[in-house]
Amino acid sequence: MSSHFSHFTPIGINLWDLRMGKRKSRAKPAPKKRMDKLDTVFSCPFCNHGTGVECRLDMKNLIGEASCRICQESFSTVITALTEAIDIYSEWVDECERVNNLEDDDGDQDEGFMPRKRVSTCDWD
Repeated sequence: MSSHFSHFTPIGINLWDLRMGKRKSRAKPAPKKRMDKLDTVFSCPFCNHGTGVECRLDMKNLIGEASCRICQESFSTVITALTEAIDIYSEWVDECERVNNLEDDDGDQDEGFMPRKRVSTCDWD
């Protein structure tokens, strides 16, 4: 006969788990990751003041506004529930760059160049 001792009873219960006072330890849940707060104050694209632009989000009316408290320039845009202040400021900077590029393109025109007329595609009789 073998002197091999099993910790399991014939019905499959582990005898070591039946000792008095032993509690099973639970794994601790992983700590939740904190999301860093995004900036709400930015540098003005017109007067270059470092903290001049403040962005406000009006979720009720779905309007976002960025305005400089130094030079009083402002920009408004339509927002969604996922829009953050940095999105409004980025749209403002993109719009400033777009307008500047249009002005640069208008200054480079040749004298013989005729701008195209805007043609309506539908009649409003």
